[in-house]
Amino acid sequence: MSSSIAIVGAGHLGSIHAKLLAQRTDATLAGIVDPNEAQGRAVAELHGVPWYAHLDALPDVDGVIIAAPTTYHHALTLRSLERGFHTFIEKPVTATYDESIELMAAAATVDRVVQVGHVERFNPAVRAIAPYNIEPKFIEGHRLAPFKPRAIDVSVVHDLMIHDIDLLLWLTKSEIVAIQATGVAVLTDTPDICNARLTFANGCVANLTASRISAKPMRKLRIFQKDTYISLDLGAGAMEMFRLVDKQILMETPAVEPVNAIAEEQRSFIESMTSGVPAAVTLREGAEAVRIAEQIEALL
Repeated sequence: MSSSIAIVGAGHLGSIHAKLLAQRTDATLAGIVDPNEAQGRAVAELHGVPWYAHLDALPDVDGVIIAAPTTYHHALTLRSLERGFHTFIEKPVTATYDESIELMAAAATVDRVVQVGHVERFNPAVRAIAPYNIEPKFIEGHRLAPFKPRAIDVSVVHDLMIHDIDLLLWLTKSEIVAIQATGVAVLTDTPDICNARLTFANGCVANLTASRISAKPMRKLRIFQKDTYISLDLGAGAMEMFRLVDKQILMETPAVEPVNAIAEEQRSFIESMTSGVPAAVTLREGAEAVRIAEQIEALL
């Protein structure tokens, strides 16, 4: 029997989640929750499922995917856990680190899966480095996007850079001990472009640039380590590796399995719900990314 999952939030990302979930065979799209009736009904009717104005109106389901604006994540997740639902929360997990702490406390009292939607973990290019020994000494990341009038309830750090913050923490498995950052607000009331330099306890240094006011999109991560340079094009889902072998530089282009990263994180969430395997991206990991994002923002 497939798991029943509802989508909370019928905006851009919620609509994508609904479309992909409706195509699955291991789960059933149980409904759409959104206070905007026109928007919520439109997505619900597209997939032939009920629309609900709020979470308390939703009948019992196995799980929910929260794709509402970030400012609502805290309250919606608390209520979801109170109702006993497995919960997937889009990134950033909360608007503030204090809210994340409250969610961790609440999640510790219930036997439910809580997964955070750091979708780049499922990017084909990121998955392609799994067989290799990754010990970064320097990482450079660029995440640039044209301006879109959505997700502006948070700064570019929480909106875009947080993807790369999560990847850095996951790749280095080390604590950040120093941060330098600069950024400016251009089109909104919060920073729209930011550069941050992060130093890790293990000696790795990372330089990140995020912008939501760029002419062209770019999502690239470059990893430098002893005798190896790895280039990840996250937008194209491609990977290149240059290695020094016997005083010669060899280029490799490992095979990258093309997958839909959002569909893959849904699969992972459903697997955790049904089999009990740990969440691929835990609430604690999502909270740590928010904590570092707050530290960067405090310097802007």
